[in-house]
Amino acid sequence: MCGRFTIGEIKELITRFSIDAKIADMPRPRYNLAPTQDAPIVVHTSPNRLVMMRWGLIPFWAKDPRIGSRMINARAESVAQRPAFRVSLKERRCLVPTTGFYEWKAADGKTPYLARVKDDNLFAMAGLYDRWKDPSGAEVLSFAIITTAANELMSSIHDRMPVILSREDEVKWLSPGPLDDGDRERMFLPYPPGRMEAYPVSKMVNDISKDSAELVRPLSQARSAQWF
Repeated sequence: MCGRFTIGEIKELITRFSIDAKIADMPRPRYNLAPTQDAPIVVHTSPNRLVMMRWGLIPFWAKDPRIGSRMINARAESVAQRPAFRVSLKERRCLVPTTGFYEWKAADGKTPYLARVKDDNLFAMAGLYDRWKDPSGAEVLSFAIITTAANELMSSIHDRMPVILSREDEVKWLSPGPLDDGDRERMFLPYPPGRMEAYPVSKMVNDISKDSAELVRPLSQARSAQWF
C-alpha cells in the first residue's frame, strides 16, 4: 500500500530526471500528497516530460471516473493480468518522483512513518498512467503506483511498499514497448533495506489539509518544535 507521499525537492526535478520539455508552471513542494490530487509525473516521449496527473488511475474504458479512487496502487504480482493496468504496463509506464512516502504502523496506534532512500533526495516509484476522456471530450491523465512485498525494514511497519527503481532501471522502465518478463520481475523486487530509512512522524499527516515541511520531521523533532 502507498497512500501518501512527498515531493519536497521540486527545483531538482528537471536535472534529476533529465527533463527537457517542462510544464509551464512548476508545481509547489508537497509534503502530504493524497489520492485524487495532482502530482508531477515523468513520462518518456523523447525527450522526458514532466506532466501533472491525478493520483488514481482511470482506465481509458471506464464509464465513471470515480473508479480512479480505488486504483491508486497496482500490485506487482497481478498487474500484468488486471484489465485496468495491463495495457498501461505495456505502453504507458511512468516515474512517480518522490522524496519519501508514508506508511502507518498499526501496532503503535496507527503511527505514521516516513520512508525514504538514504543516498538520494529524489527517487522514483514505478508508475502506470492512462488517458480518459469525459463526455465533453476533455482528457484526464491519471496514474497508479506499483507496490510489492515489504522489505525487511518496511515489514515491521506494513506488509507492502512501493516499487522503487534504481537509476539504471528508471531508464529501462520508461523505454517504449513491453518489458522483458525477467527485467520486470527483477524491478519488482523489494528495494534493498540497507539503502533506506524510516522513522515516525507527527500524526498531523493524517489530516490531508496539512501540507508543510514540518510533517517530514522525525517525531521527536516535531514534538520539540512545539515548545518554541
